[in-house]
Amino acid sequence: MSEENRSQEPRRRAGRARPPQGDVKIDLGFGDLFRGLGSFLDLVGQMAEQGQDQVSRSGEVHGPGGIRGVYGFSVKVGAGGAPTVERFGNVHATERGPAVSEEREPLVDVFDEGGYVLVVAELPGVADAGIQVEVKDDILTLHAEGRDRKYFKEVLLPAVVDPASLRQSYQNGVLEVRLDKTGDPSAQG
Repeated sequence: MSEENRSQEPRRRAGRARPPQGDVKIDLGFGDLFRGLGSFLDLVGQMAEQGQDQVSRSGEVHGPGGIRGVYGFSVKVGAGGAPTVERFGNVHATERGPAVSEEREPLVDVFDEGGYVLVVAELPGVADAGIQVEVKDDILTLHAEGRDRKYFKEVLLPAVVDPASLRQSYQNGVLEVRLDKTGDPSAQG
């Protein structure tokens, strides 16, 4: 073996003793954040490819003592192409992990229709008599209770509204609430 080959031999051996670079894992404390973001971006990309402007996903979990958790989200792509994500259900993140609450968060859409605001909420499993809607300034509070379901949600409205103008209708599990905006432009934010 020549002098040159002998000097290269130890380097090759040392190089083989190192673990392959693909096995090195570095955790910067971000957990599944980027993996979830990647899945979200994939979903928005699929929506664009298929010409969809809305998609929803949901699921259920069953726990001890008959506990039933319902969770889901709806992604909508608006006029500017920006996605809006709305979550719903009764499974919420806490410091100790997922928790199931008695009240579900309904899926709610808010539409600014010029002179009025239209709120549409999905409330399956309740009767019209079990729905309470309260409004103060630009916050709508929704309570609903049925035989085996309870719903609660506070909704930030795009403008200050007149509570006296509240008109609501409920049909086939869908609540529509119409509220006139106040005439005071300084209250509109």
